[in-house]
Amino acid sequence: QVQLVESGGGLVQAGGSLRLSCAASGRTFTRYTLGWFRQAPGKEREFVAAIRWRSATTYYVDSVKGRFTISRDNVKNMVYLQMNSLKPEDTAVYYCAADANGLRLRAADYDYWGQGTQVTVSS
Repeated sequence: QVQLVESGGGLVQAGGSLRLSCAASGRTFTRYTLGWFRQAPGKEREFVAAIRWRSATTYYVDSVKGRFTISRDNVKNMVYLQMNSLKPEDTAVYYCAADANGLRLRAADYDYWGQGTQVTVSS
């Protein structure tokens, strides 16, 4: 059974940085895509970034390009989201997710989800 556990959220001022971590277990993730999504109150869950486990190919939503970096550690089975130059509009619950099929961007395509971690950016 795949398990994804996020950590690293918190409260930060605008312009600050946070690093989210996702501990992945229960499967060999070589063929998987690991992604980060976020959901703000009253809004739909949206794609933020994804990484193909084997090739480390990455993809980002336009609003975070140049500010966020997704990476993975093959040895520790960890996925990270380094978030710099944070803005109040980045405030949301951030979720780690795993998809067994390709590099896809829709939440509905992802098979496994973590419990989420809150990120709050104050102005």
